[in-house]
Amino acid sequence: MALELRSLRCLVAIVDAGTLTDAAIALGVSQAAVSRTLAGLETELGVRLLHRTARQVTPTTAGSRVLPRARRLLADADQLVADAAGGTGRLRIGHAWSAMGRHTLDFQRRWAAAHPAVELALVRTNSPTAGLVEGACDLAVLRTEPDPRRFDNALVGLERRLVAVAADDPWARRRSVPMAEIGGRTLLIDRRTGTTTPEMWPAGARPAVEYTNDVDDWLTAIATGRYVGVTAAGTAAQYRRPEVVYRPIRDAEPIAVRLAWWRSDPHPAAAAAVSLLTELYGRG
Repeated sequence: MALELRSLRCLVAIVDAGTLTDAAIALGVSQAAVSRTLAGLETELGVRLLHRTARQVTPTTAGSRVLPRARRLLADADQLVADAAGGTGRLRIGHAWSAMGRHTLDFQRRWAAAHPAVELALVRTNSPTAGLVEGACDLAVLRTEPDPRRFDNALVGLERRLVAVAADDPWARRRSVPMAEIGGRTLLIDRRTGTTTPEMWPAGARPAVEYTNDVDDWLTAIATGRYVGVTAAGTAAQYRRPEVVYRPIRDAEPIAVRLAWWRSDPHPAAAAAVSLLTELYGRG
């Protein structure tokens, strides 16, 4: 089947305009060309799509089934063209767990006010590059440093490192916890996207480790009291649960927060996103 988009566009134009003459005007072609295109589409599909009279056209039963699908196909094709041209009207920012932490809502609101022509979408993808490699986003919020051979990145801020414990854990009543004490607990780690590794502790003083692949599973397991977790402050801001308490780690290095993008294909709005997020972290 050699179905063409121009044939579907012609069909939609006829229905929307109400007559072949008005459809020809809307499409900038002759009425004869509209008639031929419609006839060719009906032949290709093997069904009559429109009832035609001297004054108007109306969809047949088959035409009523085809029209919604034709509109969706045309919309998808238009979006494909827009994406290929740079997708400058939409900015997708990926994140693995906690987006921009406590700055997430401010970022969304201020972006909408400052860049109304560029739609912002936050996309959660639990992968090491938060969706960049998968093509799910244009920029990614990362708390680990990406491969510099493939990606450019900008440091936008720092976040404190926290320990997550069950609400009835004795540590939940403390103001802070030192790294050395965590070495005596069982630590739950997301090895794909997490910022915590056993190597943060000296050899011989490292915690026992178990692994998870999702923030919800991480929180659920910590709530049992069997495990503790070490994470960025952004996680505490995004995932507040009564059964889990976060406490500062008094002697841990902060976590760098970065915006990253493909070195070979930067989004036109990357610089604006870096500037806004750097400002928000700086104010914080």
